[in-house]
Amino acid sequence: MTAFEEFGVMPEISKAIDEMEWMLPTDVQAEAVPLILGGGDVLMAAETGSGKTGAFCLPILQIVWETLRDIKEGKVNKGTAVKGQPWKLSFTDRGHAMAITPDGLRCQSREFKEWHGCRSTTGVRGGGKYYYEATVTDEGLCRVGWSTDQANLDLGTDRFGFGFGGTGKKSNCKQFDNYGEAFGKQDVIGCMLDLDKGEVGFTKNGVFLGVAFKINEALLRNSCFYAAVVLKNAEMAFNFGQTDFKHAPPQGYLALFDVAKEAMTHNPNTGASASADGEADKPKPNAPQAIVIEPSRELAEQTFNQIRKFKKHLKDPEVRELLLIGGVNVREQMEVLQRGVDIIVATPGRLEDLIGGGYVLLNSCRFFVLDEADALLKQGYTDMIDRLYKQIPKITADGRRLQMVVCSATLHSFEVKKMAERLMHFPTWVDLKGEDAVPETVHHVVCMVDPQKDISWQTMRSHVQTDEVHGRDNVRPGSNTAETLSEAIKMLKGDYTLKAIDEHNMDRAIIFCRTKLDCDNLERYLRQVGGQKYSCVCLHGDRNPKERKTNLEKFKNKEVKFLICTDVAARGLDITGLPFIINVTLPDEKSNYVHRIGRVGRADRMGLAFSLVATVPEKVWYHGQWCSSRGKNCWNTELTDVNGCCMWYDEKMYLAEIEDHLNVTIPQITKDMKVPLNEFDGKVVYGEKRVNTGTGYKDHVEQLGPVVQELARLEKEAQTLYLKRMTV
Repeated sequence: MTAFEEFGVMPEISKAIDEMEWMLPTDVQAEAVPLILGGGDVLMAAETGSGKTGAFCLPILQIVWETLRDIKEGKVNKGTAVKGQPWKLSFTDRGHAMAITPDGLRCQSREFKEWHGCRSTTGVRGGGKYYYEATVTDEGLCRVGWSTDQANLDLGTDRFGFGFGGTGKKSNCKQFDNYGEAFGKQDVIGCMLDLDKGEVGFTKNGVFLGVAFKINEALLRNSCFYAAVVLKNAEMAFNFGQTDFKHAPPQGYLALFDVAKEAMTHNPNTGASASADGEADKPKPNAPQAIVIEPSRELAEQTFNQIRKFKKHLKDPEVRELLLIGGVNVREQMEVLQRGVDIIVATPGRLEDLIGGGYVLLNSCRFFVLDEADALLKQGYTDMIDRLYKQIPKITADGRRLQMVVCSATLHSFEVKKMAERLMHFPTWVDLKGEDAVPETVHHVVCMVDPQKDISWQTMRSHVQTDEVHGRDNVRPGSNTAETLSEAIKMLKGDYTLKAIDEHNMDRAIIFCRTKLDCDNLERYLRQVGGQKYSCVCLHGDRNPKERKTNLEKFKNKEVKFLICTDVAARGLDITGLPFIINVTLPDEKSNYVHRIGRVGRADRMGLAFSLVATVPEKVWYHGQWCSSRGKNCWNTELTDVNGCCMWYDEKMYLAEIEDHLNVTIPQITKDMKVPLNEFDGKVVYGEKRVNTGTGYKDHVEQLGPVVQELARLEKEAQTLYLKRMTV
């Protein structure tokens, strides 16, 4: 048994993990995998590079495959749905937040602000007296009764529906009147329909409460009547007569289960779901079991590729995955959806477009995953996430509760916490990180760029092309104006970048720039001064998706040495053994500093991060009133407070904020870019695993094996005790 199998991962997936040379689950995987396999909602906070992607992909892939296997073997719903039984709640004629169990006899809505209802798959018409029971199984607001197929799902708010609510009110056509008495958890409400007299009445725990409604003669003559319910954060169970009623029906009333076929009619809003053979319970091909949302195309592709690697040995049935991102032919994606998809990895825009067009169905969704959740919320997708969540049934057709997984390296933001409170069901925090921190495997230093002390910029024969912020300013060597010093910063940073590369013989590094224009300028500069020595590609939002993908692959495959990018690449990208990163400019978001330098030091490999920090303010492009391009094709160099597109950028202030945020003082080095050996004891090879770790990595799987087995035993014992306690 492998280390991953000890934590519940099936052998077929574990075999693929072994081939990827993962020796042990990371801390976050060891915590999160059993929780997700156990059916819970999980909030995952851990340092970048800690294995979060595997922590949710592994258990989700396993559960999806097991579900597909059960469907193939006919195990899903076996023993719950009554073959040939038409009397159940409809899986389609319901509100989007109304969950129905597989047997169609229990419903639940956990929406706090809105009412959500449903009707039965079958109704009655003509004459006769009919009865069914509804039991309140959890506290909340509920209303139960009868409606026609013309009624809206909010029972009792139009003339076609007749309801009795837990507050002791009867309702029809938005008229709420006192009736009987209030009811709540464990109370049993009998719902009576007399089509001979045109009357609706109710019982509470077997006691008749009197006639509640007289049905209009025209409605009675021309309509079919269905059992109906509407809930707000409540749950109810139904008995249409398949089993003995808790309280005998009033004399002369017939259980719906015993209605003659000639008196029955199928709910037209149910369609195939009313079929007796349960065909509606089978998942549709374009109804995935898992949806993973990523904030960028690159992250979506990376997660998608991980799933493909993990499922390598999962056969019969095959798990079908699909990547939904912009820049790809949408018709091809639609064709794949119609052939069948089990797991979708997507960026928000393309996903919502296909859901809105009906090409992606949410009725079978078991897992809803938000990766890099803080980035999604900062990009303005809060409302979109809320909309999708409301559309996903909280209990799937096979009776399993929706699981939500939220993860990020910076999970401790107010927005993420509020979203978790709003959407997640008693989530477990897997917090192995606390507040933002830099992994021990990352050495980070800053080099101060001081144009007043280093005046080499005054005599430079060639330098990186600057961003033209000072194109209209009178900047000249020897001047100490703020504009001149700002221009000098831009020139020196290009030079210092080359010095860092040369001093450390860098053959692989990610170089972060503040804007897309800065990236383009630095890419051109490196190619001009060094050719193959400084071979590089760019990754930012103005490059088309095909070019972005190609450039990233070139860097990953070591066809080029340097990847120059904006913060679009700061989150989640996993470059194996990356030794160096350079921040040409510090980010203005403290959390992005952690994400940037977290590209190195992954999987216990050592990494070195340089940040070039200006000692004087630098004038830079910003989102202005007239453009959002941060300098591309814009000449409005006025400041934003006078309707311009520029701002003064104080890196010393941002450095202080980062140090305060991380509660560290980042070591400073001089412009020669030398990092003192005694700082790290001279035992570090950047991009390689540490050699000064005591016992090292040799035989560490065997060393930790007994501990893992003991943890597994204790976990099994704890779960067994919990199950015994729940059954008492």
